Amino acid sequence: MEAETDAIRDHGGSLATARALFPHAPAPWIDLSTGINPHPYKLPPIPASAWERLPEDADIECLCEAAVRRYGAPSAAHLVAAPGTQALLPRVAAMVKPGRAAVWTPTYAEHARALVRAGHEVIEVSNIDALADADIAVLVNPNNPDGRLLSAEELCALARKLERREGMLVVDEAFMDVREADGWSVAGAVETHANLVVLRSFGKFYGLAGLRLGFAVASTRIVERLRSELGPWAVSGPAVAVGCVALGDDRWASATRARLAAAADRLDHLLGSHGLKVAGGTSLFRFVRTERSAEVFEACGRAGLYLRRFDVMPDALRFGLPPDDQAFARLERALAR
Repeated sequence: MEAETDAIRDHGGSLATARALFPHAPAPWIDLSTGINPHPYKLPPIPASAWERLPEDADIECLCEAAVRRYGAPSAAHLVAAPGTQALLPRVAAMVKPGRAAVWTPTYAEHARALVRAGHEVIEVSNIDALADADIAVLVNPNNPDGRLLSAEELCALARKLERREGMLVVDEAFMDVREADGWSVAGAVETHANLVVLRSFGKFYGLAGLRLGFAVASTRIVERLRSELGPWAVSGPAVAVGCVALGDDRWASATRARLAAAADRLDHLLGSHGLKVAGGTSLFRFVRTERSAEVFEACGRAGLYLRRFDVMPDALRFGLPPDDQAFARLERALAR
């Protein structure tokens, strides 16, 4: 399937859209349309200097070292910080001269859009083997929205195939934090595979999407080019300050993985009790395919619960995690109706 447009698509998360669709829904809205942790990291004290001054080199070094340890990058020289991974997509896409790009779908639509804008002919494929014939191949692992997951061994094999034809492999690990990454993340493989770029998102797992912080892990050559294109002070002082603390908090990360897994299991049981079988996802969101998708979306919307639906998959819905018992109860009532 060829990507035909570079138009920005709805990715969920817009409560203005929810209110327009369901103007009489009860407040407050419960946004289940994203894959963002509903239990955010508690903000540490942010020094006044983080707001008043531009980040110093030492501040950025602290952030990158914390990210290296969290993500398993070979070194800080193999990692660059950015104001969200969204800012990295067009820059990475432009690193390969316009040619044939392949995106493993269904997945996050912004990858295809960035590739189209960089001048690539974008082919959306459903078979991993088809990625090996591209000049630049992109996949999300674990995937959004269905949670599809490939091992590091499989991805390194794909990187080797692409390397033989001077192709690039981009692996978006935005949701990798929800699991122990050993055997899954390929961030540590960029030293071996110079054609591999790994993207890591901070905001989803830490529940601080508005902070706008993300990273690319790649060869030193690619990282140096990305740093040059992003320019100085690409990441805000407050984002640097929060990232330095949060990325180093192993205890919180471990406890949060367990908490999210328990909430996802609870959501699975709730959905299943109303005839909605979970077809995939991660512990931050659950993916459902049902002939009743429009009915379920409407019932939840009228109850002030905003779900993620998909134009290209009319039978699919994505459920984010309800943040508390009251939200679970409201979802229960909506589905019962």
